[in-house]
Amino acid sequence: MKRPAFLNNPATRFMLLFILLFAIFYNLNIFFFGITSPGGNYSPFLAEHLNYIAALRQLLLDCSVTVLKWLGYAAIDNNSELLVAGKGTLAVVYSCLGLGLISFFSAFVLAYPSPLRSKLVFLISGILVIQLLNVLRFVLLAIFWSKKANRIIDHHTIFNIILYIIIAFSLYIWVKRNDKLAGTDVKN
Repeated sequence: MKRPAFLNNPATRFMLLFILLFAIFYNLNIFFFGITSPGGNYSPFLAEHLNYIAALRQLLLDCSVTVLKWLGYAAIDNNSELLVAGKGTLAVVYSCLGLGLISFFSAFVLAYPSPLRSKLVFLISGILVIQLLNVLRFVLLAIFWSKKANRIIDHHTIFNIILYIIIAFSLYIWVKRNDKLAGTDVKN
């Protein structure tokens, strides 16, 4: 069977693979969150033994509590909220985990034509940086955010914009570096 002509274009292949991978990653996370949350099509086995979303949330909460304690704050968590003495509570919900950002980043890196080693190193380090920035966000929100004040600012949107800018910049540098190493750098 002959491959369609439009798939011979590397840019087209990249875009189609990127869109496909992003859709799979993003929707798989949403689906998994749905089946590991009580109600609907809840799966107690998956929720108890394979719940990577709950594990990620707990890891982010544990790291945030540790950083807050290093800064001299009395902080604890209850598996879904970050509590800081004298500051209040920060609820860490699904949308706080950065799984959409990670889906976007992972899809781009995996779809881009680059050596596997380069992809894996960049993918792992990029995900770690995204989550370290997420911990930083939780720490700053726990210290400075006030639910009582009427604020128009949506910290989720601001965080996403900042992260997408950082991701775009890092992807640009990574792509340029990989293209140069591969000898495909186009001179203008």
